[in-house]
Amino acid sequence: MPKFPTGGQAGSPERGADNAPEPGGGRGTQANGKHVTERKKQYLVAPRQQPMGAIGPLAMGMQPLGLQAVEQALRAIPDIEVVRTITPKSTIGVLGGGMGEPEGLLVARMTDDKAGALRQQGQGRLLVERDQHLHLFDPALPRPNRVASLIPYDGPSLEVTVVVRGKDGAPLPDAEVSLFGGLMPSIAVTDAGGLATLKVYGNSPHAISGLYVKPRADYWSFYQRDPDLSTGQPNLVALRALSDWPALPGFPGRSAVGWGERAMRLDQLPPSFRGQGVKVAVIDSGAATSHANLSRIRSGWDIIHNNPTTWTEDQLGHGSHCTGIIAGADPSFGIRGFVPDAEIHVCKLFPGGQISELIEALEYCIEHQIDVVNLSLGAMAPSEALEQQIVRAKRAGVAIIAAVGNSGGPVQYPAASPQVLSVAAIGKLDEFPRDSYHTETISPDVDAQGFFTAKFSCFGARVDVCAPGVAIVSAVPPNNFAAWDGTSMAAPHITGLAALMLAHHPEFQAQARVRSAERVERLFQLIRLSGRRLTLADPTRIGYGMPDALVALGLAVAPGQAAFQSMLAQLLAGAPRATSMGEAAYAGAPLGQRPLGPADLMSFGFAMGGMRPQGW
Repeated sequence: MPKFPTGGQAGSPERGADNAPEPGGGRGTQANGKHVTERKKQYLVAPRQQPMGAIGPLAMGMQPLGLQAVEQALRAIPDIEVVRTITPKSTIGVLGGGMGEPEGLLVARMTDDKAGALRQQGQGRLLVERDQHLHLFDPALPRPNRVASLIPYDGPSLEVTVVVRGKDGAPLPDAEVSLFGGLMPSIAVTDAGGLATLKVYGNSPHAISGLYVKPRADYWSFYQRDPDLSTGQPNLVALRALSDWPALPGFPGRSAVGWGERAMRLDQLPPSFRGQGVKVAVIDSGAATSHANLSRIRSGWDIIHNNPTTWTEDQLGHGSHCTGIIAGADPSFGIRGFVPDAEIHVCKLFPGGQISELIEALEYCIEHQIDVVNLSLGAMAPSEALEQQIVRAKRAGVAIIAAVGNSGGPVQYPAASPQVLSVAAIGKLDEFPRDSYHTETISPDVDAQGFFTAKFSCFGARVDVCAPGVAIVSAVPPNNFAAWDGTSMAAPHITGLAALMLAHHPEFQAQARVRSAERVERLFQLIRLSGRRLTLADPTRIGYGMPDALVALGLAVAPGQAAFQSMLAQLLAGAPRATSMGEAAYAGAPLGQRPLGPADLMSFGFAMGGMRPQGW
């Protein structure tokens, strides 16, 4: 057993301790208040599983650590608080790389310095990593990347009043109004009379570069570039109702199919294809079953509060929106989802979710034999502990679909994991009003059909497919609808398609019916093979393209695909895709004995953007 750190040395207090000396001789706590110092954070601690034949401490005769022994050691260390233990509820077997089934992990609170010392003393046998806070893929106020080169502003300012009206001139409360440009942005929310007052820093409103109005629900957003604003009288903004859009006549009183579902040809499937017998989990902010489109959902768990009932409370609306895309019921009201007859499980993780809770949510999915999981969330960095759980889930037959992120940068984790299917976002012209903020997502990459890659969508070699993610109308609490953008909206399109395939594709009613990692990989392969190239983008932005529901379900063959179908089916069957994580282990191996990568596909005439024969 390694000798773990027992506390700070004399004269060297722990960072973040309340009694740590302050610059200038001050103390952490004084009569007039407490100095701001580093707080203790949650960490994940577990004995590290090493593959058989590995070179390291275990190979040199050191015994592996047990979870119980690690817990006892941690509880004996000052300034470390063991919060809880997460243990697997079922045994799946040997993990990839020859590793045994993990015993579980500990969640403990400590400072960064203490965690660093613990990691060092573990000598490679102990996993010690931050229990990262997760975030939903929605735009947030960015952190400054440097110390600003301006002193705090105390100069002149002006007030701009914006009045937001809806249908028949009715005032719209709770609309978010933002002004961009000038010295700094300004944000306000409309009151009961639809009125918002914003402060413009400077002596002229002419520096304002944009006015953005985001309604709470039931209306399209509004955006005016270089707005002509008055400071002497209210500025009126009239929003368009969703029901006024030609593609949504009489909405929501009449049931509709979203543009994304039409683009993927869901509306051309047989009426009996409704996802019967498949279990889908949405790990998100909950789902409001008060909504008529979501009222059929009966199963879920509030992971944050360990509560079997509060998962139906969705303060953010994000989870309800994603769930509606996947499984919105289709009475004569609202939007129909991909699999209205599937068994939906809702795991509430927001607000406040961390890696440890996501691990617990995936354990719920393993225990309840979930078939497909939707993850429209991300972490700041990869997690070894979460990756281990994702591998367990895949081995249990759980297919994880993940959004790539909305930062416009590299694919975020867990979409970057080689064990999941990652989804980027695309949009389509003429599927939203030209004066809505959705226009700001349009990239220069627009094809003849009007499809474009969304500016916000993350990109990279880890992108598998793309799906509609701009101006997606779906359910929000309590019984309303909203048109939102994001890879968060794109991923549920693929989750719904995957559920349809497991329920109705002939292959998954035969030899691929058994739950396993091979079934998951085959599902992913068929989804990729159904992709068709859109836009002029390179593969790092659209992957294999946008999946076609008819092709994915074996009801049609994509143009030009027949020549490759038989060969590729044999080539891809059971072969995991190549990844940057662990590729070196397969270097030089024959094609049938290593993961299949993009270069292999290209050598067989299959491009990452989908099948691209001459004339497509």
